[in-house]
Amino acid sequence: MTCNSIRLFGKVAESIVDGPGIRYAIFCQGCYHHCEGCHNPESHAIDGGEIYQIEQLIQEIKENPLLDGITLSGGEPMLQALACLEIIKAARNLKLPVMMYTGYVYEQVDSLLPEQKELFFSCDSVVDGRFEKEQRSLSLYYRGSKNQRIIDIKKSLEDNKCIVHEIDSFGQLR
Repeated sequence: MTCNSIRLFGKVAESIVDGPGIRYAIFCQGCYHHCEGCHNPESHAIDGGEIYQIEQLIQEIKENPLLDGITLSGGEPMLQALACLEIIKAARNLKLPVMMYTGYVYEQVDSLLPEQKELFFSCDSVVDGRFEKEQRSLSLYYRGSKNQRIIDIKKSLEDNKCIVHEIDSFGQLR
């Protein structure tokens, strides 16, 4: 099954805060987590945002040779798994790594829909877990709260367990 469009809360053509390097950040519309203190509460409504053609997003990504990667954020990207999988297919063709933010955690993935599980494991890195206001920290790279992890998906699949990225002092994932 393919998907031609996606409902977006917004997009940032060149973000330096949504993952390492310069990233094309895609903010999906719709989220059921409703984390207290969420920095994008306007993204929660399932019927909000705007419909974008995925090909339009891919064209914008192709036109920027400075990009180091693509970030899927939200809202909750897992609610539009098929559309996000189309974006990941294009990212693979462009040799751009994909980072995704999700309120779900690695340990929940087996209980999700097959396309959500595929999305989770198709990314290069996943920031998992809901934003926890009580664990908020401004000193963390690419995360809002201390409970969130940046998972190395390739290593996790190889080792069949959750492997968390180390981050150097320059914000690069290892």
